[in-house]
Amino acid sequence: MNPSSPGALLDGVRIVDLTTFLSGPFGTQMLADAGADVIKVEPLQGDSSRSIPPHFVGEDSAYYLANNRSKRSIAIDAKDPEGLSAIRKLIETADIVIENFRPGVCQRLGLDPEEIRRERPELVWASISGFGQTGPWKDKPAYDMIVQALSGVMSLTGERDEDRPAVRLGIPVGDLVAGMFAAFGSLASYIRRLRTGKGAHIDVSMLDGQLVMTSYQAVYAMLSGVTPGRQGAGHDSIPTYRSFRAGDRREFVITANTDRMWEGLCRVLGREDLITDSRFLSAAERLRNKLELWEILEAEFTTSDAATWVDRLEAERVPCGLIKTVTEALEDGRIAGREMVVQLDDPQGRSVKVVGNPVRLMESGGYEPQGYSYPPQLGEHSEALLREVGIDEQSITSLRERGVIGVPSATEGRCG
Repeated sequence: MNPSSPGALLDGVRIVDLTTFLSGPFGTQMLADAGADVIKVEPLQGDSSRSIPPHFVGEDSAYYLANNRSKRSIAIDAKDPEGLSAIRKLIETADIVIENFRPGVCQRLGLDPEEIRRERPELVWASISGFGQTGPWKDKPAYDMIVQALSGVMSLTGERDEDRPAVRLGIPVGDLVAGMFAAFGSLASYIRRLRTGKGAHIDVSMLDGQLVMTSYQAVYAMLSGVTPGRQGAGHDSIPTYRSFRAGDRREFVITANTDRMWEGLCRVLGREDLITDSRFLSAAERLRNKLELWEILEAEFTTSDAATWVDRLEAERVPCGLIKTVTEALEDGRIAGREMVVQLDDPQGRSVKVVGNPVRLMESGGYEPQGYSYPPQLGEHSEALLREVGIDEQSITSLRERGVIGVPSATEGRCG
């Protein structure tokens, strides 16, 4: 791999990945994309995300394939003493361990991070959980929608009509953000380790991550004492920052944030009279009279189709865009030349298209290729990884025959 490509940034860094489902695998995939050797430690039945319907390639779900590229997999029974010993040997070779068990589970498994870090104080250990390793909620189960609800995020999401039910964001932001913060915290701690030799135990709470995402809305609430409501497709501060429906029923968004953009919007509509209208002379006046303004704009936008409005607005340098479906956005990503839609192939003939990593390194000749690899079969690297940590062939054979480790079967990749 080219040493200047994003996939070589963490070359030589080994990460033991004890995570499952989404928050952890998403974060460790980011690190694998950057070149870390990510060892995915799975139970014999595999990460539960491998079996999530409805879409599969072979026996692995699209859900799993979306979050586990460029890793190596070992399938092992952590409840067996020899299996646990092998996992600990892997951890002895790691720079970073990331797990997303409930608080206390690692200790019950015999993988107490504090005990392990006493033996290896340079180790970075990141724990992802719903509500953190401490506090009265630490033992509560958490899923993405639960933390979206408890964080206030769902109260901000949906139509402004308060009679309508709250809705979750269409993406699992609670999981994804927790994974990103775990990756960030792990790398920040690893950088400190390079300077000082000292590792860390990082505590990442999904709920905390969602509270951070409330950003200025949280500050607004604390300063004003007013609880923000549902945002719909608009903005609490800028009335010309919202979606509109055109004459062809297609929706598009405008983000006319400045006076220049506002005036450009008025020219596009042929409504220069609005520029000098006393109700809309300033941003504050436009916000104060937003309902009247919206009524005018909504009526004007029905006179032409969405694509035409976007072309006209762009010509006046008013930021705007069509609201696209996922399929349309992926097609844009495919043709944009930034490798955001990539195809992964494996030696067994499996193939899947996934969304790439947005981090790019600029070089004089353009972008360096990312160098992804197909997500591993369950237990694909079990024997090779045990050899790497010094376990002899006789012991590996015994572990396989006793069912302590799993290797892919000759059929579809389930351990046998």
